[in-house]
Amino acid sequence: MSPVICRRRADDRILIALPFIYILRCGDGSLYTGIAQDLVRRLERHRLGKASRYTRSRLPVILVWKRRLLTWSRALREEHRVKALTRAQKEALLSVAANRRSRRRS
Repeated sequence: MSPVICRRRADDRILIALPFIYILRCGDGSLYTGIAQDLVRRLERHRLGKASRYTRSRLPVILVWKRRLLTWSRALREEHRVKALTRAQKEALLSVAANRRSRRRS
């Protein structure tokens, strides 16, 4: 099991940085799957064109799906699984997630 990375805040609370797997929709309509401990920082680097060569040439990017996992090891396995999906399967995953979000708002 991978160690969990912790950071101490100024008020002495400890933040546990759980990893995220995420999917971005690029400016050309393609989908990019990635993994990050600090999702906000990683998204900003994508938007600045500094996170990956793939997204740099396909700006702008929009976060369309994310999932938090308990360990880095699980996140890596999930990233591998999602990357292996066909585009149609990824779109179905995004559709299911969007439907769940809309039901929660109702």
